[in-house]
Amino acid sequence: MLSPEILSWIWLIAKVLIVLVVVMVGFVMNMVWAERKVSAFIQQRRGPNRVGPMGLIQVVADILKMAFKEEVIPREADRLIHFLAPCIIFTMAITALAVIPYDPWFYITDVDFGILFVVAAASMGTYAVMLAGWGTGSKYPLFGGTRSAAQLISYEVPMLLSMMSVAVMAGSLSLQDIVSAQAKLWFCVSQFPAFLVYTIAMFAETNRLPFDMPEAEAEIATGYMAEFSSLRWGWFYAGEYANMVVASFVMTSLFLGGWQGPLAPGWWWFLLKAAAVLFLMLWVRWTFPRVRYDQLMALGWKILIPVALVNLIATATLKVLL
Repeated sequence: MLSPEILSWIWLIAKVLIVLVVVMVGFVMNMVWAERKVSAFIQQRRGPNRVGPMGLIQVVADILKMAFKEEVIPREADRLIHFLAPCIIFTMAITALAVIPYDPWFYITDVDFGILFVVAAASMGTYAVMLAGWGTGSKYPLFGGTRSAAQLISYEVPMLLSMMSVAVMAGSLSLQDIVSAQAKLWFCVSQFPAFLVYTIAMFAETNRLPFDMPEAEAEIATGYMAEFSSLRWGWFYAGEYANMVVASFVMTSLFLGGWQGPLAPGWWWFLLKAAAVLFLMLWVRWTFPRVRYDQLMALGWKILIPVALVNLIATATLKVLL
């Protein structure tokens, strides 16, 4: 007979593998296919429809194509950073999955500082973008890296303030407790200003249009990714889609009630809500044009931060008085 400690470790490893398989295969890989299908739907095209049923195996063909492309490293690049940056951005994205509650009984770990853990992992992902821009020794990637640094400062502040408003309402920084506190009313209703701030900041944090300033192919030739090729280039896109998935999971937990649903609560409600958020991100990507860089900064500093700060103060005041 195995001891309880060994069984607990086996169950922990099994949960990690289940989450990674579901997120990697069910979400991240299929996000490439979904992006093409949604853009085709909006533009009245067919999208992928040849490789596999409904083009579902197109992602595998893309990966094989990238694997056989030539790997080119600039002569002036820092080889260690050039190698590590794509790995860091993807690793930090999936690290945040450790504290996401998918079900009342299914989560990898429940820590008292879950919100802070998610923010720290997102910050490290942005740091990888800055490293990628600086480590290639080229001017356009450097521009993309510096833009990413400015975007990080401008949008992580309102994002964290909106998260703190939810934490004040729930009385805890644990995502598990926050989901449980939404049994009667989701925080997207009672914390609607924080919900709007988080939604806008989420697009900026994941470098998605209309806030994809670190890439901006029309201005700085794909920015921080300009000097990457083959699978290293693919890791950046995998990291971007992984960040989108994590952002949708966090929004579902913070504002949409997590696993809470009108019938029996469960993981299916969590995945349905996350899929709806991901569709919103794809729809916005193919509907709105890119904003100017000064508009991006003005929105973050002049509107989002004051709104999030006032909402946090009002929430804390009402919590104390009531």
